Amino acid sequence: MSVVYKVRMGTGDGVPDGIELNLPRVSSREQAAGEVALSPDAALEKVFREQYPRLMNLLARITGDRFRAEELASEVFCKLAARPALFRPQNNLAGWLYRTAMNLGLDALKMNSRRMKNENAAAIERAASSASGGGPLESLLREEQRRRVQSALAELKPVSARLLLLRYVGFSYRELADTLKINPASVGQLLLRATSEFKSKYSELYEGKI
Repeated sequence: MSVVYKVRMGTGDGVPDGIELNLPRVSSREQAAGEVALSPDAALEKVFREQYPRLMNLLARITGDRFRAEELASEVFCKLAARPALFRPQNNLAGWLYRTAMNLGLDALKMNSRRMKNENAAAIERAASSASGGGPLESLLREEQRRRVQSALAELKPVSARLLLLRYVGFSYRELADTLKINPASVGQLLLRATSEFKSKYSELYEGKI
């Protein structure tokens, strides 16, 4: 048995209005027993208000496409809707949310990486041959730089890419440890290794190129 909960929040929170999710109905017995701290609709509202803007920021950084990021964010919350047990207080809901988002984002990034390389090479060649001034070409080159960073990230070990992306959007060492389920004492060293791995991969892919 399931029930539809509609969450409405102001756009000032960075959360779209009128999101609907189908969640299994939680019995009053479960709530009375303390298995669920909040009612499902209150739990959804809390998750959206607290996590949606930051989750969107992460996915937009990964994909470079806000529309695609919104699609992936919707997929994350659909997956969450199918797992209402995650709303229970003892579960690390935020950790699950960001791990799922990164898995989806990095998968999308890898699928697009080869296509982007071909498209960007052709676009730069056209712009370089036709531009009368530096403005349009400089803009295109900045876009190419951003996409090269994405392509290099797609080639990293998953844990390295996740560490760098989460750190880039402002996660603390403690949040990194909790989200990625790693020893807090090893976060600093793992970040250094991830940074070195990224620089090496970027150099391998693009050394000597524009």
